[in-house]
This record gives sequence, structure tokens and C-alpha cells, in this order.
Amino acid sequence: MSWSRLLDWVRLNNHKDLKEPRRRGVLFLRAAAFSMAVLFFICGYAWAKKTVVLVVDGKETIVQAFSATVGGVLEKQGVALLEKDEVTPSPDTPLNDWMIVTVNRAVDLSITVDGNEIAARTRGATVKDVLTEYMISLGAEDEVSPVQEAPVTPDMKICVDRVRTVTEVCEIPIDYETQKNYTVNLPQGSTRVAQEGQEGAERQTWQIVYKNDREISRQLASQEVVSPPTDKIIMVGSGMVVSRGGEDIRYSEVREMVASGYTHSGYNTASGVYPHYGVVAVDTSNIPMGTKMYVEGYGYATARDRGGAIKGNRIDLFFESHSEAISWGVRKVNVYFFD
Repeated sequence: MSWSRLLDWVRLNNHKDLKEPRRRGVLFLRAAAFSMAVLFFICGYAWAKKTVVLVVDGKETIVQAFSATVGGVLEKQGVALLEKDEVTPSPDTPLNDWMIVTVNRAVDLSITVDGNEIAARTRGATVKDVLTEYMISLGAEDEVSPVQEAPVTPDMKICVDRVRTVTEVCEIPIDYETQKNYTVNLPQGSTRVAQEGQEGAERQTWQIVYKNDREISRQLASQEVVSPPTDKIIMVGSGMVVSRGGEDIRYSEVREMVASGYTHSGYNTASGVYPHYGVVAVDTSNIPMGTKMYVEGYGYATARDRGGAIKGNRIDLFFESHSEAISWGVRKVNVYFFD
């Protein structure tokens, strides 16, 4: 065997011996790298996977999430956020293991105020909170339904009624009355207006309540006569004769008057005479002192006295005793006047 062949054989055998360990080393490195990759993947998966407690409208759910933020886990769970919904913590907060994420939904409702209906969405707890949120101010008399303390519920309808009370002052006319006085100084059946009638005036104060600019009640608070009416007086010609007590009495005027009774006071009358049956107290601005008359149910009388309470179309008849005056009382009578 030549030396060259021997060397070639050694080299060939040595090369085979070196190549086998090199192949085994490469496989080991690949296996180690794969194992490390699997280990890193398992560790990364375990690190990225988080358990989250999700509370939506009070309902609690435990979910597994790989999201980086609170908003991400909400999106993955299909929890859509609407206007004024509240998320705690905020959606951009980094997600942590066993974090509690709470979603409080706002509710939809409507507010009717000032003739308008407002579609509202709120997280307010009470009706008062909603009115404050939507900057709806209330007057002292305004009414709210439901009441301001009522809790907010979905699809609630809140109604605000504007209420105001207004004081109104007005003057209304007072009608006058027409009196007929009979006289023999005019031809029978003819008439003459002795005094024109004139309306008076009364001042009235009203309390008027409006709801949403519509009147709902009206109450009279006070009334005052500003000017009294003046009665119209018509003189009627009459040649009539009235028969009283078996006697025919010819009169110039007859009036229906209110007659009361009085008795001795210990003083003389205003005309100076001592009071006696047939004396009558009158309003001298209406009936002159000394006027003669016939009072139905009483008899002949003469105006000899006056009294502070005797005003206008009223007379006071004298009686000798208190019991007679009380028995007469106060009544309406026809009074016949003589010329």
C-alpha cells in the first residue's frame, strides 16, 4: 500500500468522524431554539391573557381578554358605548388582570316645557337632576310632573307647566235705577224727567292664574265703589185720590220708602217740638222739614225730626212706647206727600 493511499483513507475516515458530531450539534441547537420559542410563547400568552370582571348595568360577567386597554375589552365583548354612558375606569386605561370594568348606561326620556318636547339622555338619578342638567329653571309657581324627587326611569316623560298669578285691576259700571214719583202738578199720565240717571263705577281687583299662558282660574280679591250711581227720577202726572181710613186723600207724590220706628229719648225733636205720635224723622236733604205726608199703616205725619242713620229714601216714625216701635220694626211702605 502506498503512503498516498493511506493518507487518503485516513483523511476520509477523519472527515466522517468530524461531520457526525457537527450534525448532532445543529439539531440540538434547533431543538433548543424551538423550545425557547415555545416557552416564550407560553409565557407571552400567559402574560397577555387577563381575567376581567365586566359589570354592565349592574350585571356582572367574568371574561378573558387579550386587549391592552379597557376600551379594547369592551369592543371585543361587543359593548357599544352611547352618548353619556359612563365607563370606569376610562376606555384608554391599560388593562390589568382581575380589573373591574363598570359601564353605567344613560337612559332615554323626554321633557315637555315651554311648548316644546325635548328628547333627552341622562345618567341623572332624579327628575331634579335632569332639569338641572338641561338647564331648565323653575319659577316659584311652576309645576313639575312627576315630582322633582321622583327617580329617573327609562322612557320617562317629564312635564314642566309654567304657572303664574297676575293681579288685574279694572273698573266696571254700576247700573242706576229708575224711580217714578207721582205728582198732581203735571197733567194725568204725562211724565217729566226730574233727574237724569248716571252710572256709577266699581273698582275690582282680580287674581288670575295662568298655566302655560292659558287662564285657568280667576278670583275676585277686592272691590270698591269709586262713584255711586245716580238714580233716574221721573215725575208722573197724577190726579189720583187714595182712600185710607174711610177718607179720600188727594196727594201730589207717592214714594215707596223704608220706614222704621223709634220712641222717646228724653230730648225734643230737631225742630224743637216735643216728640209725639205723628212726628217723623227724615233726611232733610231729601224731604224738607215740615213736609206733610200720609204713611200707609201709620197715618198722617209731619217731618219734625232728623237722625244720623236716616239717609236717602228712609223715614223713622215716632211711637209712644218702645213695644210699639219694636212691633212696627222696619218695613217698606207707600208714603203720600201733600202739596
